[in-house]
Amino acid sequence: MTVTKNHALKYHTFQQYKLVFAISSLVLFCTLYTSLVMADTNATGVDIEVLDESANNDSNDSIETFLTDLDSQETTSSSQDDLWARIKDGYAMPNIKSEYTATHEQWYASRPDYVKRMVDRSQKYLHFVVEEVQKRGMPTEVALLPMIESAYNPQAYSRSRASGIWQFVPGTGKDYGLKQNWWVDNRRDVTAATNAALNYLQKLHGMFGAWDLALAAYNAGEGTVQRAIERNRRAGLPTDYQSLQLPPETRNYVPKLQAIKNIVNAPGKYGLSINSIPNRAYFARVTAPKQIDSKLAAQLAEVSQDEFNALNPSYNRPVITAQGEVHQFLLPTWAAERFSANLENYNKPLTSWQTYSAKRGERMDSIAKKFGMNVGELRNVNSLSNTKKLGASQPVLVPATYGYRNSIDTEELTDQEASETQEKNVQNDEAEEPRANTPVIHKVRRGETLVAIAEKYDVSTKTLTSINRLKSSQIKAGQIIRLSTNGIKAKNKKILLASTSKKHHVKHKNNSKIKSRKSSTRHIKARSQHRLRT
Repeated sequence: MTVTKNHALKYHTFQQYKLVFAISSLVLFCTLYTSLVMADTNATGVDIEVLDESANNDSNDSIETFLTDLDSQETTSSSQDDLWARIKDGYAMPNIKSEYTATHEQWYASRPDYVKRMVDRSQKYLHFVVEEVQKRGMPTEVALLPMIESAYNPQAYSRSRASGIWQFVPGTGKDYGLKQNWWVDNRRDVTAATNAALNYLQKLHGMFGAWDLALAAYNAGEGTVQRAIERNRRAGLPTDYQSLQLPPETRNYVPKLQAIKNIVNAPGKYGLSINSIPNRAYFARVTAPKQIDSKLAAQLAEVSQDEFNALNPSYNRPVITAQGEVHQFLLPTWAAERFSANLENYNKPLTSWQTYSAKRGERMDSIAKKFGMNVGELRNVNSLSNTKKLGASQPVLVPATYGYRNSIDTEELTDQEASETQEKNVQNDEAEEPRANTPVIHKVRRGETLVAIAEKYDVSTKTLTSINRLKSSQIKAGQIIRLSTNGIKAKNKKILLASTSKKHHVKHKNNSKIKSRKSSTRHIKARSQHRLRT
């Protein structure tokens, strides 16, 4: 076949366009892939997952509303109107010079998109954290700590089951009053988790007398830091943070915070740009009825669902419920009055859900059909995996269907039942229900501490001390530690094996077990027309 010169030229040009398109596509793919990888790892190198991507995306309309004051008013870089200036004015931790710091400065400088997402996300929460830090007389560097823990993402979740902006593991969260059950996980509650984290850090500062050592203990556990100090003391070596032999992640931990501090001080030096943040509250607390759909709450506040979820990330269900007659959640300051006014004029049911107790042997598909759902929706709402079967009388959340109201068990779901349900869901993917041969004793290995054993089996040191009648927390290799009071019968014991990930927090107080209460029917206000077990 003969090809004319003109056709050959067109063919050659077409091939060039194809090559340019292929290269552009490859560059775009690499950029997107890098962004995804960065979203899955925090700055400490710990893998994280985002439980709800929608909460990870900033609601631009809300952020723009928040920032309007900067455009409409004359501003100066003083602590009175700019939050970054206020933070810098409150620095009180000594600067550290470390080769690690330069490494992390370079890490952030090479990822401007990551830094921008982190800073933009922090705008919702940072003022509250700074306020709480300064109320306690703590250095404002502490308010930057969630940047290296979670990139200020309340939905961050690590393989060691650490959750929230402060990355609490379940046991430590319970020790510091963070409720975790079927309805909520307050480790993701920004206000509750912040107060818990600051309580913990204040305790650690009291133990070690220096903020860098307190931060190291927050990362690795006070036992790890205390042992490192003792080793240096016996060897006649300095016992400051940089002189200690600590795990690699902990040696990097304070330098990472120093890197963030340096970038906040002079972002331009690292080729970065950090937007100003008004020195005023982003959110306010509003009082709500006992039960209300989160979707309806967002509508009444006239904010997006993403915005509502970003400020209230602790709720596990599409309906917000409390055991008192009223409760509180967070809304942007400019939406709080709208919510109250719209709620006052709203005369329809506040929730479209109810709890249903599965009958023995009842199948998921039959329940879904009964309430007009598909099985996938039913499992998603109740956080049930495809392999998990319903237990007898297990509560599930279903749409409020009037035809079945009289036949549905609407007795109150107690805290104990809720906790057990949540615990089963957590164990489903990580460990099977303990069998009769589950260990109830532990032989102490060389170098092991009582704190480490307590963390491994998700019990408190106080419990182990009591069971084993120990006079102190000192134990030795070869010693037998009992983990329960039931001999070798562990059928009914719920021992959660700790993750093998790097991230661990140490328990301090005895886990207070919630006593079961007699069920009592709780009523929602007349407009709600349904009852949920809470």
